[in-house]
Parts: sequence; structure tokens; C-alpha cells
Amino acid sequence: MKKSYLSWLFITALGLSSCSDVLNQAPDGKMSLDDVWTDNDKVGAYLNTCYKNFMDKNDRYFFWDRVPANICDEAWDGDDNDVNWATPALYYAGKATASSHPFWNVSASQLGANNSNHWAAYFESIHDCNYFLEHIDAATVKSESDRSRWKAEAHLLRAYYYSELLKVFGTGMPLMEKPYNYTDDFSGVKKASYKETVDFIIKDCDEALKCADLPWRITTGSESGRLPKALAYALKSRMSLYAASPLYCDDQNYWQWAYEQNKEAYEGLIANGYKLYNKLYDVPTFTDGTSDLTNEKFYTNKADYDKYLNVIGMIAEYFWNSAEYSDDPKDKETIFQTRNGGGNCAVEGVGAYSGYKCGTCPSQEMVDCFETIPVDDKQGGNILDLNKPYNDEKHENPNFNTSNKTYDKANPYMNRDPRFYADIYFNGSRRYCYWPFAETTECYENYPGTQNIRRHRWIMTYENEPFTGISSISRTRTRTGYYIRKFSHPHDGLDWGAGRACFKEFRLSEVILNYAEAAAHAGHEDVARTMVNLIRERVKMPDIPSSTTGQELINRIIMERRVELAFEEARYYDVRRLHKPDEDLSSTDKWVTAMHITRNADGSFTYKRGQVNGNPRLCYSNKWLKVPIPLNEVNRILAITGENWQNPGW
Repeated sequence: MKKSYLSWLFITALGLSSCSDVLNQAPDGKMSLDDVWTDNDKVGAYLNTCYKNFMDKNDRYFFWDRVPANICDEAWDGDDNDVNWATPALYYAGKATASSHPFWNVSASQLGANNSNHWAAYFESIHDCNYFLEHIDAATVKSESDRSRWKAEAHLLRAYYYSELLKVFGTGMPLMEKPYNYTDDFSGVKKASYKETVDFIIKDCDEALKCADLPWRITTGSESGRLPKALAYALKSRMSLYAASPLYCDDQNYWQWAYEQNKEAYEGLIANGYKLYNKLYDVPTFTDGTSDLTNEKFYTNKADYDKYLNVIGMIAEYFWNSAEYSDDPKDKETIFQTRNGGGNCAVEGVGAYSGYKCGTCPSQEMVDCFETIPVDDKQGGNILDLNKPYNDEKHENPNFNTSNKTYDKANPYMNRDPRFYADIYFNGSRRYCYWPFAETTECYENYPGTQNIRRHRWIMTYENEPFTGISSISRTRTRTGYYIRKFSHPHDGLDWGAGRACFKEFRLSEVILNYAEAAAHAGHEDVARTMVNLIRERVKMPDIPSSTTGQELINRIIMERRVELAFEEARYYDVRRLHKPDEDLSSTDKWVTAMHITRNADGSFTYKRGQVNGNPRLCYSNKWLKVPIPLNEVNRILAITGENWQNPGW
């Protein structure tokens, strides 16, 4: 086929047309790209350009939003009214097309952080990696150790970018090992299957794992953001699990293969010093009388409070602190964290202590995931029947687990999994920080309270509580009856900005849960229970017993993922991959509920489940299982190859 202008458009569509302007020419305007490969420092600088499209994630999506959590059944965005043109509100209204989709169509002027334009950004970086790999062997590099490490990093970066494309778009990709030129013929470019793309990712990961010069973890701050060898195992673990899942497996059984990939990943990480974070180091900050991470009144027995207090503090400490760069870090669980931290109390949390916005409001569906502990001789466990959690479409009539004897509908926040208290503010939580307002007589639990001082305050979310009570219109007040607590320092406030930790994008706990899920599906149920119990033992929750098998075991593992990885972007992708291609999200994402609480005259409370605003979310039909490839890209590909690459329904 004759080379054409469309070929150039195809390059542009894939983001392959250029590399960094800094490298295109020197300050005198006379350096060519060929000159780069004759200078050690410029070769290293080119590798740095391969990193430029890493996205910050966490709560740094526009508009300081935790988008993946807020557009699945984990949470509701408290900015849905005030910023009704941002991603969550557009999802709720079903306002999306292949030419303007809210997941990726955020302009640079709105962005505030690098979390958009996934198709072009990631393919641009794949091109940069390919260009680097094509030249590195013959380039001028002072140290062969550096050459070896840089080459391994480029392979690992390419694997990462492909994995992100698979996550976002949910469909196979063109597999490119060489950089394209504008004169190339693109008519024969083929779209690989999902599994073939994952195989390509694993091949790159294996190249990185073979490199003796690529360190297992980054140990100096000057190298923050660089990829460690351990990420290769984390990618193999995650992407093999995804490839075996119902949405992506093309009716093939890949579970044994996914099990083997995850077994290798877990054992490799453990052998090289990775382990779960299982100790609270800063005991005073996270357990003293001002931390307010929990309160004795939420445990029937004082012994249980004593048992779980340090566990709750440990969880809070882990997510508030960035992983340190050290040969012997306290945090040996984090595999890779983003370069930038998130926002602060002004953009997410209890909106009343900043007066700005509350951001992510955990859903009742998310709260239902946290088990109760056993009390005395009474069995705890899952709140709902995991085979059928709700008896109605709107989730207002829960199907309670009849084996659970410690859940009290009249006191629903008693005796819960310690991760509940570390992750979520609920009716009756308490917080010690700077409060900029004085209490009114309607604040029964807090009146009188002085403004502009540090003090304890009960976080009451019942209707008509004027500062922290549930509201359908105020951006500072919860939509659901809950506020997010995870990721924030317990003392953060207007008088002391603690900021947020870097987002821990890959950590050992996810690999363990990936391994458990693949093992359960592949019939290695003893391994599956052992793995998931490692996660539970860390937080002193009872083991899943050996009598738990089959679908019941798989359900328990999925629930453990929801709790352990809450608000970390896992659920948005999990809820999709767990559906079959012909299904939709009506049972999970269509109706998201709140807890509507009435304060009675005697100080007791009446709890009633109900909708956030009375309307369903309109992002639940079959097409919402996958994000569309941008329409202009699809049209160019169709014109060149004669094939339509678009995802179903778009």
C-alpha cells in the first residue's frame, strides 16, 4: 500500500509523533536526536522522558477528586452539584460519547495533575521507550551497569504503559517493539487480543527481572519515582489476574496460568525482602487521646478495644506516610508509589473542618463490606449474604447474613473490622483538630463548642445536624452519611496542613490477594485460604476456615479485596473485570445508597438505608464496562487498516 497522509495521522493518533522538545534540540538549537546517543548524560535524560506520562492518581484527578472510587459502588462524589461538569457527575448523568468521554477528556487547563488523555499519553511514552531500546545498545554510556539498568527500566516502563492502557480501555492493543516513522506503512497493523497484550507485558517484565543491575527497591530519595525490579512481579501478578477474569478471557480458562504467574510473583517478592507492614511505629500520634481513631464505646468488650487500637493506628500510619527510600525501610510492603502526594483536609474528608469540600463520600455498599468481629461466644463475619447481598434493585433491603450474630441493626458501627475505623468517619466518630466554627444548639453532642481552636468533635451525620450531617446540596457535608478517613493524618486541619502521602500504586497486599483469587479459581483452595488469611491476620481478623470452599471462598476473597484495597482504584477495575462481556453494572453501580439517620429525642438513632438523591446513576449499561477509544483515533485506524477497533456500544 502506498504511504499516505493517513499514515501520519495514525502515528499522531497513537501519540508516536515526537519526543521531548528538550531533546529535539539543544539550547543553541543545533543538536539533533542522533547527537543524544553520543553523550552519556543525554542518554540518561532521554530515559527520563520515558517517565513523563506517569499519572499522579490518588485524589489528584480533576477537580481534586478520587475519580475511580467515586464512579463505582465504593463512593459518591460530594462535588456532584458544584462541579457538575467534572468526571463523576458526568458519569452519574450518563453523559459520555466516544468523542468526549469524561474519563479521559479533561483539558490541560482543567487538569491540575497529570491524570488524563490516556490513549495519546501512554502511546507517546511507548514510542519513547521503543526509541530508547532501539538505540541504547550502541549508545555512548560510561557504565555498562547503567546501560543494563536503563535498558531494563525501558522494558519495565513499556510494560507499565501497556498495562495502564489495558486497565483503562479494557481491550487488546497493537504490540509495538520498534518506533514507527511517519513514512511507515500502517495498513497491516493488527490489534492483539487482551491475553496477547498481557503476554507482551509479561515478556517485558521478564526482561527486567533478568537484569542484575536493576535494584529490587529504590533506596535513595534522588531516585524517587524510578521503577524497581519488584514492579515487574507486581505487573505480572495484576495483569495475569485481569486476563483470566470473565470480561477479558474470551471464554478461555487461564486460571492455572494466572495462578502460576502469581505464585512466582509472590515468592519472588518475599525472597527479595518484601513483607506486609505489620507494626505501628509512631504510637503516640496514632493511639493517644487526640488521635480519635476509635473509641471504646464501639466495642462491646474493653479487651477487643485494647486488641485493635494499635492495629487501627498501624493502618492509618501506613497510608498517611510516604514510603521512605532506604536500604532497610520500615515500610517493606510498598512496591511503587507515585511521585506526588495528594491534597489535604481542604479537598477530602470532613468538609466542616476546612469549609471547602468533603470530596469522596463512602457508600453504604462499601460500609457493608466491613465484617463484625466475634464477641464473646457469638459469631461475627460478613454483614450480608455474599451470594445475594440485597433483596431489591435499589439496595434498600439488605439480605443479612443469618450466621452473623454480632451485627446490630440499631447500632451498626459496633465491633467492626479495624480497617473500618481507620478508613471511614461515621455517625459517632470523633476527631481532634482545629474547628473554625462555634457549635449551635442543634449540635446536641457538641454544644457548646468554641470556634478557632483545637478540640474534640463528634462527627455526627444524622439529618439536620448543621455542620457534618447528611446533605443533598452542601459540598462540605456528606452525601452518604460517611466521610473518607483513609489517607489523612488524624490531626490535619486549617492550622496545620499535614498534606497527603504519595499514592502507593502497587503494594504486596494486592499481590497476595491476586494470588489468592487465582488460586481459588484454579482449584488450589488451601493456597487461596493461606494467602487471604495473611491479610486478615495482619489486622487480627479471624482466619477464613478450611470449610470455606468453592464460590463461597471466591466471594470471601473478593470481599477482602474490597476492604483491604478500599479507595485505592482497585474496585473500579475489579467490578468490571468480574462481569461477563454481555452483562452490565446494574447490580452494582446503578443504585448507590446512603445511611439516612434520624436523631431521636432520647439521643438514640434510627438508621434507614436509602438513595443518595433518588435517581439511579446512568453509567451502568453494558457499554460502561469499558471506556471507549477516542473516536478520532478509531476513525483514523479504520481508514488505514479497514478495521473498527472501538469497544462495544460506543
